[in-house]
Amino acid sequence: MATAIKQDIAGETARMHAVLAAQKASFTAAMPESLAVRTDRIDRAVAMLVDHAEEFAKAVSEDFGHRSREQTLMTDIMPSVSALKHAKKHMAAWSKGEKRKPTFPLGFLGAKAEVVYQPKGVVGVVAPWNFPVGMVFVPMAGILAAGNRAMIKPSEFTENVSALMARLVPDYFDESEMAVFTGDAEVGIAFSKLAFDHMIFTGATGVGRHIMRAAADNLVPVTLELGGKSPTFIGRSANKDLVGQRVALGKMMNAGQICLAPDYLLVPEDQEGEVIDSVVKGATALYPTLLSNDDYTSVVNGRNYDRLQGYLADAREKGAEVIEVNPASEDFASANGHKMPLHIVRNPTDEMKVMQEEIFGPILPVKTYKTIDDAIDYVNERDRPLGLYYFGQDKSEEDRVLTRTISGGVTVNDVLFHNAMEDLPFGGVGPSGMGNYHGLDGFRTFSHARAVYRQPKLDVAGLAGFKPPYGKATAKTLAKELKK
Repeated sequence: MATAIKQDIAGETARMHAVLAAQKASFTAAMPESLAVRTDRIDRAVAMLVDHAEEFAKAVSEDFGHRSREQTLMTDIMPSVSALKHAKKHMAAWSKGEKRKPTFPLGFLGAKAEVVYQPKGVVGVVAPWNFPVGMVFVPMAGILAAGNRAMIKPSEFTENVSALMARLVPDYFDESEMAVFTGDAEVGIAFSKLAFDHMIFTGATGVGRHIMRAAADNLVPVTLELGGKSPTFIGRSANKDLVGQRVALGKMMNAGQICLAPDYLLVPEDQEGEVIDSVVKGATALYPTLLSNDDYTSVVNGRNYDRLQGYLADAREKGAEVIEVNPASEDFASANGHKMPLHIVRNPTDEMKVMQEEIFGPILPVKTYKTIDDAIDYVNERDRPLGLYYFGQDKSEEDRVLTRTISGGVTVNDVLFHNAMEDLPFGGVGPSGMGNYHGLDGFRTFSHARAVYRQPKLDVAGLAGFKPPYGKATAKTLAKELKK
């Protein structure tokens, strides 16, 4: 049996190499990739998602144990279609070269300079399980708009979605344009070692390090969309009812299994009780019941469920107060599945796992602060997060938080929403990632910015004294340029 599995991995690896070679050859033969071809590919991607939206929703729910049809349509299918349509609408403008000014005085002598954007070639896409469709096809908008081919490795933890994607993509794309490769971690490792022209990975920071090492052997440029502990600052001036509604929605969507979910709250110590009460109230309004509630998502599998339960046990053992938000007093212990209510952790310390690891589930630590500068210092002492959130009506305090912290992106008076803005770059910084996509920024990430300089007929090098024998013209140029 082990030999058969190894043979399958070997076979899939051989297929990956063959497809990569075919895609590169097809890309080179087709250069330059016309806007009409790019448009057609985007249209086909949209058609596949729209034609099979219900099948994708069903497959996601099967993989999670339960996720509502509406959520998958809203958080996977709709953002993908929106990103693809946005790229289609704007890519002609994005594709135009940019005129640049030649160094003085070359512009006066007839020289011209510009930047042209060319597709890179074949882009490898390594996708996560939490949004298994969206995290393939939202970046795909920039990949296709830029004129690239794509090879996709979806997550092994969402087997039904991966199998469906592998079945559907050949119906809409030739293998020389887009191909899907399924399999376990070994297949993923082999995939990450391929000599792509660019690779984008979305997932955990630890895995991102392995992806970057694998890409280094072939000097493949990478975009890493990772995660981290995204803090939420609650200012004293914040509308606490608004805080409760919006934090609860952001934390409980997809059962907290979102790289941008608010990981912990930073709350004025004299307002802690009020903020916690508002979050409990917000969660109760959204999900008055949980176990039989079709709107509430299950934790994806037993492994992650056990990990989250371990975080709670660790927090309790180390002195935290854990508040279970269970409005209908349902019996989760006897339930057959992995649904999990929101748990609010009071008095968390840095020794607790909930404050050391990205939570990626319905657990919300609440830390208190005396001054906003204390809260800022706490965040700055830690890895730079993917997202950062501020609630409050104090503009000077808002400015202080935003100018004295660094994060991938920011939403003010809500959570998550900067990711929904197609005209804003989405990406991390440091341990939360590198590179951006969405809109124009995605187009440029997946394009090569090629410098083009056109020299005039005049002997510029001679006039400037750049040609031997060096003499008066050389001395004049050096004297002009080498001064304070």
